[in-house]
Amino acid sequence: MRSRAEIAVCLPILLGPFSLIAGTSELPLTAQPSSSVCTSISSTEEFLSVKGEIGQCGGRLIISKRSEPKTLNPLTAIDNISRDVIGLMTADLIHVNRDSQQPEAALAKSWTVSPDGRKYILRLRHGLRFSDGYPFDADDVVFTFQSYLDERTHAPQRDLLMISGKPIAVKKIDAYSVSFTLAQPYAAAERLFDSIAILPRHLLQRLYEAGQLMNIWGLNTPPTQIAGLGPFRLKEYTPGQRIIFERNPYYWKSDAKRQRLPYLDGIAAVFVTNNDAEALRFESGETDVISRLSVANFAVLERDQQRRKFRLYDLGPGLEYSFLFFNLNDLSSDILPSLKEKQSWFRTVAFRQAVSSAIDRESIIRLVYRGRAYPLSVQVTPGNKLWMNRSIPPPVRSLPRARELLRQAHFSWGSGGSLHDAQGQRVQFSILVNTENVQRVQIATLIQQDLKELGMGVSLVSLESHTFLHHVFTSYEYETAIMTLVDPDPDPNTEINVLSSKGGTHVWHLKSNNTPSWQDEIDLLMQKQSITLNLGERKRIFDRVQDLLWQNMPAVFLISPDILVGAKNRVGNFHPVILGDYTLWNVEQLFIHKEPGAERGS
Repeated sequence: MRSRAEIAVCLPILLGPFSLIAGTSELPLTAQPSSSVCTSISSTEEFLSVKGEIGQCGGRLIISKRSEPKTLNPLTAIDNISRDVIGLMTADLIHVNRDSQQPEAALAKSWTVSPDGRKYILRLRHGLRFSDGYPFDADDVVFTFQSYLDERTHAPQRDLLMISGKPIAVKKIDAYSVSFTLAQPYAAAERLFDSIAILPRHLLQRLYEAGQLMNIWGLNTPPTQIAGLGPFRLKEYTPGQRIIFERNPYYWKSDAKRQRLPYLDGIAAVFVTNNDAEALRFESGETDVISRLSVANFAVLERDQQRRKFRLYDLGPGLEYSFLFFNLNDLSSDILPSLKEKQSWFRTVAFRQAVSSAIDRESIIRLVYRGRAYPLSVQVTPGNKLWMNRSIPPPVRSLPRARELLRQAHFSWGSGGSLHDAQGQRVQFSILVNTENVQRVQIATLIQQDLKELGMGVSLVSLESHTFLHHVFTSYEYETAIMTLVDPDPDPNTEINVLSSKGGTHVWHLKSNNTPSWQDEIDLLMQKQSITLNLGERKRIFDRVQDLLWQNMPAVFLISPDILVGAKNRVGNFHPVILGDYTLWNVEQLFIHKEPGAERGS
C-alpha cells in the first residue's frame, strides 16, 4: 500500500464545499433492484472466485460524498475523494484485503520470490479485459510501472517504488508474466503492488510518449476515453451534483456460483455540503450507505435505526490519529522572529513531556467524541493490533508530574501562577487549527484550558484548510499546531514518510539542518525494519521506534477516533472495516435485497 501516511479525510482541503443543486437531480430517492440477470463467466477468462453471501443482481447503490473528486487520474490523485472514486474503476496486481489486512491475489493470480528476496515474478490472469473490452496483458503492467516511475508524471506513488534510491526494475517475461527486481530485499514487498492502478496502454501510450500523463482523465473527460479493470466504469459526471458509475461488463471476479460480479447495476454518488447534510440524506432514505459519521450525527441516528430500517456500526479506532506538534524547523530569524525564543522551550524534551502530562485526553474523548475515541501515547493506534507496542503505558493526566518536569527544566512560576522560563520570559504560544474542522477546534480549546492550569498562556489561531496547510508545509509560520493523519495500511512502512527526518509528512521538523541523536536512531531503525524479512525482528525494531517516540515526544499524540458508518438493512454483504474505504472495500459483492425491508444475510 502507499508508503506514507495521508492527511486524513477530515482535513477539509480534501473536502471542498459543494452542494447538490435543488430541483435538478434525476436520482430516485431509493435504490430499488432491477430485473438484471447475473451473467456466467467465460471459459476463456481466469476469474477470481470470492467468498461471501450469494447476492442478487440489479439495483443501484446511492452513496454520498462531501466533495467532488479533483481528478479521475490514478497517477496524480492525492485527495481521498478522488482516490475512492478511482478505486471503483481500477484494480491492482496484488491487493491488501481490507478485512484480513493481508495481501492476496488480484490481477496477478500468483507470484514467486527469489531466495534473496529481491526478485518477484508475477503470473497474470489470462483472458481479462479492460472496461472498454480491450485485452489486458503484461504490456499494460510494464507500461503502468513506467508511467508511475516517470518523473514527468509526478506520481505520489513513485516514492514507494524506489528502493534504496533506485526504481524497481520491471520486465516483461511473456504475455502473462512480469518480473520485478528490487535493489535490496524489502519487507512486505507484496504490499507495494496494492493501490498501483493498472493503466490501459492502448489508450495512454501516445500521451506517455508526449509526457502528458499528468493531464489525463480530468473531470471533463468523456467516459468512453476512460478504461480500467475495476468493478465499475464511469457513466456520467454532473458538476456540483453527482457522479454515476455503471457495471463493468468485463469484470474478472465471480461469486461461488460462477456468476460474474459486481451484482449492482451501478453506483450513484451525490455531492453534499457537510456532515449534517449527509446524515439527513441517509436518515431520509435518499442514500443507502454512509461513511465517516460524526459522533453527534451517530447519536441522533442511533435512536431511529429500527424504524428507518438501517443499521449503524461503531468499528472502534482505525488507523487515524490526531496530535499536537511543535514547530521544530530550523528557520532563519526573519520567519516569525518571536518563534526562536519559543523554540528553546519546544526543543526541551521535558517541556514537551510536561505538555503531554497536562493534557486531559479522557476529557477530549468524553466531551468531543462522546466516548467514541481512544487515548494515544504514540501514533500507533489500537486498531493496529499487530504493530502496537503494548509495553508503552497509556497516557495519564498528571499535573504534579508536569510541574516537576518543568522545574527540572528550570521553569518557574511567578505571581498569579504564570509560568516563566530560566530567563524570566513568560511561557506563551499559539496553537494553529483548521477552522473548518469543528472537532479539532474543540480539542484545541480543551488543551488551552488544560495548559492554563500549568500557567501557560495559550492562544488559538484558526485558519481555513488551504492556508493552514500552507503555514505547516510551506511557510512554517506557526508555533504549535493540531493535525490528523491516517495510515492507509497497518504496516510500519506507511509511517516512513512521517517518522523519518527526510519524510514529506515529518511535519514537526520538515526544514532540518541537524537532527537529535534519537531522531537519527529512528531514521536508521525505520530503514532497517523496511529490509528485515523476519516478522518477529521487524516487530522488535518497530517497538523500539515507538519507545523513542514515547520517550522524546516530538509530537503529543492525543486520540484515535472510532470509525462510525451505517447502511440500510437491504444492502447485502455489507461488512465495514477499518482500512481504506470503510464501507465500499468489497463493493463488487454488495447487492440490494429484492424486498426493501429484508434483512441482510449474516
